[in-house]
Amino acid sequence: MSAASPSGPVPSVSDLTGRTALVTGAAGGIGRACALRLAAAGATVRAVDLDAEGLAGLVAAGPAGPGTVEAWALDLTDLDAAEQAAAGTDILVNNAGLQLVRPLEEFPPEIFSRVLTVMLEAPFRLLRGALPDMYAQGWGRVVNISSVHGLRASPYKAAYVAAKHGLEGLSKVAALEGAAHGVTSNCVSPGYVRTPLVERQIADQAEAHGISPERVVGEVMLADTAVKRLVEPEEVAEAVAYLCGPHASFITGASLTMDGGWTAH
Repeated sequence: MSAASPSGPVPSVSDLTGRTALVTGAAGGIGRACALRLAAAGATVRAVDLDAEGLAGLVAAGPAGPGTVEAWALDLTDLDAAEQAAAGTDILVNNAGLQLVRPLEEFPPEIFSRVLTVMLEAPFRLLRGALPDMYAQGWGRVVNISSVHGLRASPYKAAYVAAKHGLEGLSKVAALEGAAHGVTSNCVSPGYVRTPLVERQIADQAEAHGISPERVVGEVMLADTAVKRLVEPEEVAEAVAYLCGPHASFITGASLTMDGGWTAH
């Protein structure tokens, strides 16, 4: 079976009216920007996060468009609940993440396990919950917020790098299995994004490397980046919105790299 090609005029990428999207890690940073962008395009967004207060702020802000944002307070380490929450969604954005910067020999095993649970096992369970309805209707979009660290490694980030590399592989498997059902699966792989997670990383990296926070940004984070600035969350959200739209129906199994030239070396 081959996937149908679009016929006639292609609708605007900005029109997701009638679609239901689930975005994890939606209370702040990239997830917040994605939730607002997809809702602005007309989608009903299930904003999933452990931070109930942050979700309340997101809902209060509201999208600049016809869609809606619904707060779904959920701990993704509750894997059964995560799978159930994804049922009935047309768009799944796996974004939630956490980070700890430590040498391998000092990395706490319990945190390694939690990172893998939230950033790899939970996306797998969310896919299990979302795919049956996507397959039944012959349409679906899966966008996994990976990272340049899903393509390249850095010292002191064993759990994060392992999880993101795994997410890249999981995304490709979903792409191969979903193609016959009208479901695409892709990664967006940014460099350092201006988020609270990155702000915390700066302090952790300063401690790990024994240098100042200013030197961390210039000499560590942006050392291999041609464009010497952080990525904005809204830039990532625009890439996500594009991959969810009809113009991207032939893009699947891909990693859209937004790293300012890091991986061009």
